[in-house]
Amino acid sequence: MPGPGAYWFGQEEIDAVTRVMQGGHLFRYGSEDDPNFLHTVATLEKEFAKYCGAKFGLATSSGTSSLIASVIGLGLKPGDEIIVPAYTFVASYTSCIFSGVIPVLAEIDESLTLDPNDIEHRITSRTKAIMPVHMLGNSCDMNRIMAIAKKHRLLVLEDCCQAAGASYKGKKVGTIGDIGAYSLNVFKTINSGDGGLAVTNNANIYEIAFGMHDHGHKPSRLGVEVGSRNMLGLNFRMNELTAAVALAQLGKIDKIISTLREKRSKLKKLIEEAKDFKFRTLNDPEGDCATLCTVIFDTREQAVKVSKALGSKTIDASGWHVYANMEHVLAHLKKIGQPHTKGAYPKTDDILSRAMNISIGVVDGGLGAGWGININSSDEEIEKAAQQFIEACK
Repeated sequence: MPGPGAYWFGQEEIDAVTRVMQGGHLFRYGSEDDPNFLHTVATLEKEFAKYCGAKFGLATSSGTSSLIASVIGLGLKPGDEIIVPAYTFVASYTSCIFSGVIPVLAEIDESLTLDPNDIEHRITSRTKAIMPVHMLGNSCDMNRIMAIAKKHRLLVLEDCCQAAGASYKGKKVGTIGDIGAYSLNVFKTINSGDGGLAVTNNANIYEIAFGMHDHGHKPSRLGVEVGSRNMLGLNFRMNELTAAVALAQLGKIDKIISTLREKRSKLKKLIEEAKDFKFRTLNDPEGDCATLCTVIFDTREQAVKVSKALGSKTIDASGWHVYANMEHVLAHLKKIGQPHTKGAYPKTDDILSRAMNISIGVVDGGLGAGWGININSSDEEIEKAAQQFIEACK
């Protein structure tokens, strides 16, 4: 049950990996004088930054490590607070927690992203940043979030792990705030099995994030720079094989997204005749990834009835993208005195209890999107799925 990019693995990925293997250099660093060293990771960083319209790109081992490197890159310190939505993947929280930063949860709205109306009263004297999560490929309301950040002098870390290729008002997500982090996990828009990326326009943030991901080294090091490291770091490096697959997928990203938008549009037109639900809000209808089609029913009862009839589930029952289902995170929040039980975020609870994700490109039961279509679905299959949904709504 992968993301759309996995459905389109082909000769391009095979050839890219084969070239790296034939060259014999799998590590991201190698001799600059050796023509067999292909600089694949460095090329991916450059090409992805160019695609996003950013100055700097950083390739990592996962979306989680991209988030950790970004948190450190922003200069956040233990005890600082960062505002995050109550609906997101667990890594949004754990990347902060392992960096010593306190995640302060806030409500979502019917876009299923961070509700700008709930941010300001979460701000305290310890708040240093906001983490808008472009959840399910849909951008947050970044104009309002950036205005709040500017007003309160807060940094902005965009969690774009589920939204590679998405844009907001003409700008790629990840380039609107101070830094953006992406995932290349198998469930994402494009993927290399695992892996991650980050982009920023700030040279200092980039240098610190790079050092965090590579044992404190400066960017583009040659060999081991003895004596020139000024920070501690870990090993979150990407290897050349992962980068080869990611580069091949990057070449397909616009076609993937346009195909998903076309198929979702067909499905939405076919099911809009059904009653007692609405589609989730898209903060930029021209810019989201269209990996999913989220419907929000008028009542919890209708949502449960329809989802069960289709062999799916409501989002609130879908797993650990929902704060109330993360027992380990809830235990940590309790320990640090943060709201930590179901009911603490009633607006989020209500929306998710009435919502269902229909797969378009991401086929993932963990997101509650185990039913629907995929990027390769024919018109006939889309029509069949639409009819099933309409019947279930009756």
